[in-house]
Amino acid sequence: MNNDKKPEKITIFDVAKEAQVSKSTVSLVLTHSDKVSDKSKEKVLKAIEKLGYVYNRDAAALRSKKSNLVAVVINDLTNPYSAQLAVGLEKHIYALGMVPMLVNTGEDFTRQQQVVNTLKEYNVSAFVMVPAPGTTKEWVNQLVSSGFPVINIMREIQFAEAPCILPDNQKGTHLATEHLLQKGLSSIAFLGGTDEISDYHERLSGFRSAISAHVDQIQSHEIMAPTNRQGGRDAFHQLFSIAPDIQAIVCFSDVIAYGAMEAMREHNLVPGKDIKVIGFDDLADSRLMRPALSSVRIDANDIGKRTCQALSEILNKSQPPVRTLVDISLQIRESSS
Repeated sequence: MNNDKKPEKITIFDVAKEAQVSKSTVSLVLTHSDKVSDKSKEKVLKAIEKLGYVYNRDAAALRSKKSNLVAVVINDLTNPYSAQLAVGLEKHIYALGMVPMLVNTGEDFTRQQQVVNTLKEYNVSAFVMVPAPGTTKEWVNQLVSSGFPVINIMREIQFAEAPCILPDNQKGTHLATEHLLQKGLSSIAFLGGTDEISDYHERLSGFRSAISAHVDQIQSHEIMAPTNRQGGRDAFHQLFSIAPDIQAIVCFSDVIAYGAMEAMREHNLVPGKDIKVIGFDDLADSRLMRPALSSVRIDANDIGKRTCQALSEILNKSQPPVRTLVDISLQIRESSS
């Protein structure tokens, strides 16, 4: 007959007793709250180590109706900047003691709805989203009202009840356009982007604001196109058919610029020499191209940092700013020098 007793499972109450703190203090330490003093935190961690306590996060999630997962819903992971953005977000989400769950919507609002509904079943703590075209404030507000914090990044859904973290798009294209105008050019175009995304309107607005001071001396053109490499190629072919004397282009993104530069060569034009080019995003490949591409730089790490600051405030029942602009910088290289 075996009289060995099964060892009793160590509980949060045992940890609290050992550390001589309250159960709620132990819970705050386990959930990485910043509301606990360093002294109390140290006592709890020592008690956990001594007793061999194991925190059951699945059980805690069931009790609290929330997990430590943060849903990162990206619009297009085939876009190189989206990958940079995802890496920047992951780093700072992990620093909060949480775990990112990355999904791709492929710029499809119906798919976005489907993945969000699935992720809600995982009791995620929050949604960080680059909204797909067609996202409405009513849809975002309904998600918020159902108890899920939402932070929109890179694109704004106007008047939605969710904080928004954006690069200063308008400033970026304004500076890029001004740089080209200072060279005395008289024919300039804005290429790429589509009407249903907010960053297209912001970047186009920056282009227009720079042009407005020289409207009598400048001939300008605006060509919409899908935000991929083929879109850049098609946009340049369209532009060249109506403005064969074009001298410079400001592109919605670096990817658009890559396509436009390929199309230029099909017309026996040399990018940077025959036509000046500036992109937006400053992808790692842009400085390695020939000619190296000038671009408006968005710091993906800074976007991630600001996003997680807002997330931390929401989870701690504070109210972050409704709209946060992250500064940009203009990187001048051979394509526009």
